[in-house]
Amino acid sequence: MKSQARWLTLAVVSTALFLVVIDMTVLYTALPSLAQALHTTASEKLWILNAYSLVMAGLMPAMGALGDRLGHRRVFIFGMLMFGLASLIAAFAPSANVLIAARALLAVGGAAMMPSTIAIVRTTFQDPKELAFAIGIWASVASGGAAVGPLLGGALLEHFWWGSVFLINVPIIAVGTVLAWFLVPYKAGDPSIPIDFRSCWQSMLGIIALACGIKEFAKPDSHALLACSTLVLGVFTLTIFVRRQLKLERPLIDFKLLSAAPIATGILIALVASMTLIGFELVLSQRLQLVLGKTPLEAGAFVLPISLGSFIAGPLAGTLIGRIGSPRVIAAGLAMCAMGMVGYLVFGDSNTVFPIAFLALCGIGIGSSLTASSTLVMSNVSEERAGMAGSVEGVAYEFGGGFGVTVFGSLMTAVYVADVRNNGIDAMAGSSLDEALAYAMKHNESQAMLARAMHAFESSFTAVSSIVIATLLALSVFVLAVNRRVLKNR
Repeated sequence: MKSQARWLTLAVVSTALFLVVIDMTVLYTALPSLAQALHTTASEKLWILNAYSLVMAGLMPAMGALGDRLGHRRVFIFGMLMFGLASLIAAFAPSANVLIAARALLAVGGAAMMPSTIAIVRTTFQDPKELAFAIGIWASVASGGAAVGPLLGGALLEHFWWGSVFLINVPIIAVGTVLAWFLVPYKAGDPSIPIDFRSCWQSMLGIIALACGIKEFAKPDSHALLACSTLVLGVFTLTIFVRRQLKLERPLIDFKLLSAAPIATGILIALVASMTLIGFELVLSQRLQLVLGKTPLEAGAFVLPISLGSFIAGPLAGTLIGRIGSPRVIAAGLAMCAMGMVGYLVFGDSNTVFPIAFLALCGIGIGSSLTASSTLVMSNVSEERAGMAGSVEGVAYEFGGGFGVTVFGSLMTAVYVADVRNNGIDAMAGSSLDEALAYAMKHNESQAMLARAMHAFESSFTAVSSIVIATLLALSVFVLAVNRRVLKNR
């Protein structure tokens, strides 16, 4: 393929990927307006947000295998058409139920597109250096695009109605589909790859149940019985799924690939890096709004340097991989992200450029690590199974984010509650700073309590950030150790 055509193909799949990832977060700022217009209940609002990520996570393994069988160009274009149609339905949804169904349909399109994008990159770029650079751009979009969603939603709502956050997808998808038809190279799939429907429903049910349980635990008013039962269902179904894959001659997901250290390391990095980043952003966004008094849009703009740093780092990391290797880039990126968080803890409240610089450093580090992890996976898997590998990595991203919210959100609450209890203000301060602020608004004499509650929240923020930093540094050392062992065994 001509050089110009290769890069145009990358531009098309990156644009599609950008739409997929921003739709995970674009409703964060649009939800209040949407809820008022459609008169939604609390349960409906939750499903409007979660239907997209849950269905997409459940469908990705099947869609990745379908791409390997039918050809990724065909599945990619199908996904774009489905995504555009669902966006149109969502924009003009007359009720919450129609919008939930449209979000599920969006997820079908997203699940078809996401594994296909990285698989198309894998098959389009044959030169290892070009492949690493292209994956760097892909990873930049995947890791940084989600943070653009709230800002885009806020900007559109300044001038248009809530449906505009979906309608904007339609013209982009229309142009992208035409370009994909002419620019994305056709590569026949492998018709010998079977689509085992029992494996498809087992993976879908197991992943959705597990993700649903994680999200339920992450809710402030979670129901322990519902969360535990869905987690048990998810683990049980996925156990059956894994046992079936190990017996099949051509499995939906070849778990034997995970016995290869590079692929297993890449998937682990995708899981843990997304988990720690989401955990840090969760506590940081709450601190910005509850302690520093920023609006949701201002808080979203404040953490934008993380996304910008990630966007910049991806292609740069891709050029470094060929010189020093993916493991070293991963280790350096994780350490860099940890140092950025340390810097923010020390200089976060200063009225200088230091907070912005350290958040950008976080983005550069995480973007470099995710680029190198994707390269590690894709450069060690055959073109015929690129869709399967891409779907596994996509599910790792999704679960990493869910675990990050659950684990670090729960830790933040636990440290806060312990602190206010030790100060004897738990009856007034509740289990979160939101409750303490609400109490203080009703009782003007409670400013001293509020000050102690804010101190408790700062303690929880420091505790979560410290554990995230320690995890990143430990993972950095682990990657270097694994790489050293692999090199010795060669």
